[in-house]
Amino acid sequence: MKEHNGPVSWSCRTNIYEVNIRQYTSEGTLNAFRKHLDRLADMGVEVLWFMPLTPISIKNRKGQLGSYYACSSYSDINPEFGTENDFRLLVDEAHQLGMKVIIDWVANHTGCDHEWTLSHPSYYKKNAQGDFFDAHGWDDVVDLDYANEQMRLDMIDAMQSWVKKFDLDGFRCDMAMLTPVDFWAQARASLENQKKLFWIAELDPLDHPSYMEVFDSAYTWRWMNTAKDFCNDGSRQIHHLRDVLFLYQQTHPSSSSLAWFTSNHDENSWNGTEYEKYGDMAIPLAVFSSTWKGLPLLYSGQEIPNYKRLSFFEKDPLIWPVKPLLHHFYKSLFELRKKYEAFNTSEESSNCSLVYNSVDHHVLSFRRSYNGVGVLVMINFSQYPLSAVQVDHGDIRGSYVEWFSSASKVMNEDAQYFDLPAWGFQVWGE
Repeated sequence: MKEHNGPVSWSCRTNIYEVNIRQYTSEGTLNAFRKHLDRLADMGVEVLWFMPLTPISIKNRKGQLGSYYACSSYSDINPEFGTENDFRLLVDEAHQLGMKVIIDWVANHTGCDHEWTLSHPSYYKKNAQGDFFDAHGWDDVVDLDYANEQMRLDMIDAMQSWVKKFDLDGFRCDMAMLTPVDFWAQARASLENQKKLFWIAELDPLDHPSYMEVFDSAYTWRWMNTAKDFCNDGSRQIHHLRDVLFLYQQTHPSSSSLAWFTSNHDENSWNGTEYEKYGDMAIPLAVFSSTWKGLPLLYSGQEIPNYKRLSFFEKDPLIWPVKPLLHHFYKSLFELRKKYEAFNTSEESSNCSLVYNSVDHHVLSFRRSYNGVGVLVMINFSQYPLSAVQVDHGDIRGSYVEWFSSASKVMNEDAQYFDLPAWGFQVWGE
């Protein structure tokens, strides 16, 4: 099934920042968001993922503004956000600042009054009564029929038009597992005749492994849910976390880069902020997301930090301070990933493995390495301060510096001892 020659090179060592235009500013426009580009570039953001920019259907609309994911056209920009020229200027400026731009693509369904419902009703599935319907209980959308070859071609043409008009760098594909995997292979093969793109799927490869033959990256829902259960479990069975990491390592292709996250638009609005879900565990999880093999995915406002659930169908803007409190924290994590080649996820260079520690019921320890240069990561997933934690760091040798504190240590023995505060973390590199 594989129709491509691996991921685009820049995606092997990057990060992704999800942009919720509606809630990002009080104006909720592309032009208002542009004012944040310099700050985001300084923070080290490399890929901007925009939630759907298409206009939203009126029929069966939820709330006052409706769902981003119920579009009325695949070719237009939502006038609430701005114009095509506004988006073109934004993309050009982002590119000048060294950032890539990808957009959300909703291929499984459209809004109930999408223009195709009138011009091409055969593009949709129909129930026994001959009516459009959605098979998943979402009453503001209707399902497309991927047995219709012309619909597939028109969908690909729509995607291609966005790439051509705005020089996009890729797609985040909504609920990708609901659309046949052979369509994604068809779309990728067609679009990449013109430009190599980055493709990330909203699905977990543990549940849908065949899709990783097409996509460069995917979500780690199993990890996210296991981490939430771990945080809520009084016994804090950390081996559950290790078991899930082992499954990912055994299941997905080594050339793919899984996306690790603590929040996104769905999680924040429907299940709670990362602080509701994880409490004090949120920050060490952010460190994990940036240091384990894969790509960190950040949601609008996590750098503030944002402690509120954002409304999904109504206006509910983020409140931006002059200096977001976690700006330098995320900047430091993203700089760490750039400094060490060990964080490259390309198949030939990546090396990520768990290492033994003496308090392994609380501490997750692992190493990243490339051409003999290693990075040692330790995260205390507990509320207990820990002293003299023994860590067997393998073949890491020489003088090392801790990334966050600038402390130094010579590592010439097979094991070293470390002190970790409650919910603390250390990253040691040459």
